[in-house]
Amino acid sequence: MKANIVEIVKNSPSYKELIAKRTSFSLKLAAVMLVMYYAFILVIAFDKKLLGVSLSGGVTTVGIPIGMGIIVFSFILTGIYTKRANSEFDALSEKVKEEVKKAGE
Repeated sequence: MKANIVEIVKNSPSYKELIAKRTSFSLKLAAVMLVMYYAFILVIAFDKKLLGVSLSGGVTTVGIPIGMGIIVFSFILTGIYTKRANSEFDALSEKVKEEVKKAGE
């Protein structure tokens, strides 16, 4: 029975849609985060003075708020993923469960 359920889930159109959408969305968000992070690191590596400019003549440099912004942006991306997961992805998961129940009857 277990192997049968696995096959039902694997062949479910809703499951295939869920996997495709979730993978695509995750890769897009990961790419955005990696580009931002590596751009920041590359600026540090190749133009240290750019991020080392003082904001107001004090200790705080331009790099500090940019680094903090990257951290905040990562939280925002997490929130975006969570919102979509709780709406669209959970709805597709429920469809898969219903299809398995119908097939098991």
